Amino acid sequence: MDTETLTRIAVAALEDIKGKEITVLDVRHITSLFDRLIIASGESSRQVKALADNVVEKLKAAGATIIGTEGERAAEWILVDAGDVVIHVMHPAVRAHYNLEELWGTVERERAAA
Repeated sequence: MDTETLTRIAVAALEDIKGKEITVLDVRHITSLFDRLIIASGESSRQVKALADNVVEKLKAAGATIIGTEGERAAEWILVDAGDVVIHVMHPAVRAHYNLEELWGTVERERAAA
């Protein structure tokens, strides 16, 4: 499945569960590990878990392969690895602390307005 389709499905899955501040970063010119980084916030551990679960469910239903997930137990920061697209779902405080947008700050940002 191509990167654009993976990104569209993941963003739609986050929007379904009312994910906040969804940001899509194109990181192709920085790393060869993946093409897109999606970052979203959830207001509670329950919502963070529901967001990540919905992303996994929707991507699998579309035929995508999920390489792995991390962080489900604490549900403060859950990473979903879908190969060319990596999705981070975080509590707002965790997101502010780690500030992945600044860490990957040299990349071109796209707001998930697709």
